[in-house]
Amino acid sequence: MSIKIDLSKCTGCKLCKKACMYNAIDIVEKKAYVNDKCTLCAACVSVCKYEAIFIKKENKPILNLSEYKGVWVFAEQRRGELAGVVFELLGEGRKLAKDLKVELSVVLLGENISNLADELIYCGADRVYLVDDPILKDCLEDVYSNTLVRMIEKYKPEIVLAGATSFGRSLIPKVAAILETGLTADCTGLDIDKENRLLLQTRPAFGGNIMATIICPNRRPQMATVRPKVMKRAQRDKKRVKEIVKETVSKSMVSRVKLLDFIEDLSEKINLEEAEIIVAGGRGLGKEENFKMMEELALSLNAAIGASRAAVDAGWISYSHQIGQTGKTVCPKLYIACGISGAIQHLAGMQTSDCIVAINKDPNAPIFDVANYGVVGDLFEIVPMITAKLKQRNGG
Repeated sequence: MSIKIDLSKCTGCKLCKKACMYNAIDIVEKKAYVNDKCTLCAACVSVCKYEAIFIKKENKPILNLSEYKGVWVFAEQRRGELAGVVFELLGEGRKLAKDLKVELSVVLLGENISNLADELIYCGADRVYLVDDPILKDCLEDVYSNTLVRMIEKYKPEIVLAGATSFGRSLIPKVAAILETGLTADCTGLDIDKENRLLLQTRPAFGGNIMATIICPNRRPQMATVRPKVMKRAQRDKKRVKEIVKETVSKSMVSRVKLLDFIEDLSEKINLEEAEIIVAGGRGLGKEENFKMMEELALSLNAAIGASRAAVDAGWISYSHQIGQTGKTVCPKLYIACGISGAIQHLAGMQTSDCIVAINKDPNAPIFDVANYGVVGDLFEIVPMITAKLKQRNGG
């Protein structure tokens, strides 16, 4: 779709400019012009008294939806190791495939990764589409997107799922845009409308205040990225019969990007999303130097360090530690929140933890509503006491 203005009818009355909340209309010499901030919300169309503004819809070919069958999972891997969310997607994908009475397939791209195919079969896949090629070694988005698009166009799955990791959030929107289909990002729930064979994609909206269920009725495949740690991992069964289909990269494939180096975030000693114990700090820590106190507690528990958005925005710790709606979703056995008030955006990323311990001087802090154990008091006194006890128990 595109928005058009008939300048012969436009009087420059500025009603459209006042109605536009995105500042996407400029008035030049008593004529309205749309700039690149436009989101096609159509607010300007409804207020124009002179019918000078209209939305032009492009006539796209109607898809034969019956041609699309099957559920696909994109198996993200890095240096030969599968991302944890892949196994959660396999568990959920198995349920969706059962409801639709279709097969569950996995797409595995990379170099020297054929050994991972068996594990994907054991964890629920009926079939693995394997593309093993040196050009896929560095996980370059343009090569991955073109390869994935070519395979989707060839096999026509009706649903494609991927993890809402940093790589998935970058890659999958590009694939959806090329295919001109819908994509729901950061889903926390998936289901099937069996009558219409529609994927019901649920995700938080408006800052987590409501849960929106989104559908894609007219385009295929239906695509969704899923937050890690919100779904159960697939059950492993080594008796499953494997089917591996080997595909190749297009011979003309050339990446426009060259990876010069890959530097790991050495400050994240334990993978936050896989950690069984997390010690998280928030605005209540006051300054960057106080995260050293958190590091000592984490070291005593062999825990990962997390943070609220407030602490990250203040520059006290890197974004890779951020937990919440705009950060990572975690589900540890033990989550210790220190100086975190418990904004709904933060709770969205950690409230499924098995046991939550909150330390905060404000007895009315929302974090206590979800905590299993709450300690009201000065964290600068309480945390060192806990650390000292743990060191004593661990023999120093």
